[in-house]
Amino acid sequence: MTKKKVFIIAGTVVVVAVLAGLMLPKILNRSKEELVAEAPPVVTAQKPEIRTIEINNELIGTIEPDSIVHVTPLGSGEVTNVAVKTGDTVTAGQLLCVIDTKQVESTRIAMETAKITYGDAKKNLDRLTVLHAAGDVADADYQNTAGQVEMTRLQYENAKIAYNIQLESSQVTAPISGKVESFNISLHDMISPQTAICVISGDGGKSLTFYVSERIISGLKAGDVIRVEKNGTDHEATITEVSTMVDSGSGLFKVKASVPSGDSLATGTSVKLYVTAQKAENVLTVPVDSVYYEAGNPFIYTYSSGTLKKNAVTIGLANNEFAEVQSGIGADDQVVTTWTSELYDGSKVTLAETAAETITETETTQDNGPEVETSASAQ
Repeated sequence: MTKKKVFIIAGTVVVVAVLAGLMLPKILNRSKEELVAEAPPVVTAQKPEIRTIEINNELIGTIEPDSIVHVTPLGSGEVTNVAVKTGDTVTAGQLLCVIDTKQVESTRIAMETAKITYGDAKKNLDRLTVLHAAGDVADADYQNTAGQVEMTRLQYENAKIAYNIQLESSQVTAPISGKVESFNISLHDMISPQTAICVISGDGGKSLTFYVSERIISGLKAGDVIRVEKNGTDHEATITEVSTMVDSGSGLFKVKASVPSGDSLATGTSVKLYVTAQKAENVLTVPVDSVYYEAGNPFIYTYSSGTLKKNAVTIGLANNEFAEVQSGIGADDQVVTTWTSELYDGSKVTLAETAAETITETETTQDNGPEVETSASAQ
């Protein structure tokens, strides 16, 4: 009888132990789920950083010589001689072509006639000067003759100028040294002052011309360095001119830059160029994804002692990565860089590094749990 009771009691102990072994994991799991459900959201945060923000624009420009001259004649007539062709290298003053203006000879004759008239008048004045000194010519007559002589002198000077102009018009020369980029006339062509005879590009490097909008022009100035790209090769250019007037043809602002290493770039070709349209140097910045907007007004969440604070801020320049913060937060604030729908002003949160430490501690506790159960079962 006594043995039977002992057997029943021992069986009861075994059943209780088995039930405890089955229920304990469920109890532990339930506690863990409740703990997770009640835990505040996990966020990451970092302090703002001082950096320079730039916004770059890709544009298209045209390569030109540093100096370029469009040559036109001074007079009209037939081309009687052509001295150069496209691609030739010329020096300043070199003959390009000769024009028969039909007026060179007539102006030469007029000049020679005026010269003779002036010479005769001057000889007559010299004779009267001697007579006037002797008292044989009245002052009025002498002054009248002197005035006529001065008139003939001026007529001769004007005739000489007219002849030189016609002579210069008939012989067109290169105004600068350089390369003849294009030569647009042929022998026996009839040309006038409206005719473009040729284009000469000066010796030296190349220049770059491009057009920008009002938004971009405000960030450009003479001396700025820009990057030029052609067929995968980069060249450095320096802005030399920034127009303050809108170009009537394009509605944009014209900008010119010097490309000292651009000898390999053919005149007239198009190139890519990259300019810094806007720049903010050494400013307080945050990741652009940490800036939120409400009714168009920007704000940033900051973290302090487990609580979020919603800060109205003023945003300056921003690119794809960072945004300039002009006011609203300080350099020592912890800016929240993650977003969940549970964030609001005053909400309780946990920093990611703090949450990681908590998880490590929980896992350590759970790892010790089976040892306790094993010991209980053993007992």
